[in-house]
Amino acid sequence: MTTTTTNPQPAPAAPPARTPDRLADDAAAIAAAHRLADAFAPDAAQRDRDRILPWDELDAFVASGLWAITIPREYGGPGVSAGTLAEVVATIGTADGSLCQIPQNHYYALEVLRVGGSEAQKRFFYGRVLAGERFGNALAEIGHKDFRRRTRIEPDGDGGWRLHGQKFYCTGALFAHWIPTLVTALEGEREVTWLAFVPRSAPGVTITDDWDGFGQRVTGSGSVAFDNVRVEADWVVPFLASFERPTTIGPFAQILHAAIDLGQARGAFAATLPFVREHARPWIDAKVERAAQDPLLIQQVGDIAVRIRAAEALVRRAGRYLDAAQAAPDERSVAEASIAVAEARALTTTASLDAGTRLFELGGTAATLGQQGLDRFWRNARTHTLHDPVRWKYHAVGNFYLNDRLPPRHGAL
Repeated sequence: MTTTTTNPQPAPAAPPARTPDRLADDAAAIAAAHRLADAFAPDAAQRDRDRILPWDELDAFVASGLWAITIPREYGGPGVSAGTLAEVVATIGTADGSLCQIPQNHYYALEVLRVGGSEAQKRFFYGRVLAGERFGNALAEIGHKDFRRRTRIEPDGDGGWRLHGQKFYCTGALFAHWIPTLVTALEGEREVTWLAFVPRSAPGVTITDDWDGFGQRVTGSGSVAFDNVRVEADWVVPFLASFERPTTIGPFAQILHAAIDLGQARGAFAATLPFVREHARPWIDAKVERAAQDPLLIQQVGDIAVRIRAAEALVRRAGRYLDAAQAAPDERSVAEASIAVAEARALTTTASLDAGTRLFELGGTAATLGQQGLDRFWRNARTHTLHDPVRWKYHAVGNFYLNDRLPPRHGAL
């Protein structure tokens, strides 16, 4: 395994090289994703093996216009469907399972902004994205019950806020121009939660490139520290309040995870087929000349192909439920979207892990050689699918159908 070198303050994300393309519609977004995937795939194994951070690839990704596809049409974006967004992420993920995760929290922050941001905030931040700026994230932290030890904002007495705290698993922060950060504030005796959009270049922000997971190696998922960082009042958007009413923030977040897993499953399957045809050895009892003629191996290939196609169908179905809930959010429509996405996530989780495992089972010992770089498919899937436990997806689905129990509203369901 390549050991991550800790870099206390990586070089800041450069200003956008050029204004991104404006994609007209869903079809244009999917076509752009396929063009990029073709360009990203050839060097994906080397990026993973040598932990080469994908700065150039991200610049091309943003320049394509794909990082702005969820911006509503009335604000200058194409406002693509949830199904199209998922297909874009999965298409990039088929080429590079790390690269497709980097914009996940960028899209998530845009959804939080759409649901809870003011008109002025939407126009400002949508404009920044249309100009080519990227959002990362600083959401997760080691749990603390003591408010004073959590990442928090406090009034600075000058109309703004001061931010203090430490975050980890900050996927995309390394590459970001803005770091949407989950923060807690006190309103009297009541704690409230906000999403603060923090400029990466703000004094007091320290990004540590210390992600050392065995998968998703080039996602920029390091740590971020905030030491008395000034945050303008206009850069703070309600967060917890967005879950106190039915909104699509939760299922929107989860369909992105499902799409990442789906892309990784597709990538592993796509790598399996030529390896079996060209390198795998037939088992002696099959009494055939080539592994691709082995009837039991053929059955295994058919089985994983069916699982991936089923996962694709559930992701598309979940996208339709999510579109309906975004158009008319209420308690029932949001719950139905959450359940549909949970069903998709349950299957994409197992499909991505299964595809990565069967790549070795069918390819044989030669598939494990380091020069092949095929281990990245399973490592990436295993790492990403640990984001939240699939067992609770099945619980939510079962409870909904059996007891008509609506799922909880939060970002993990």
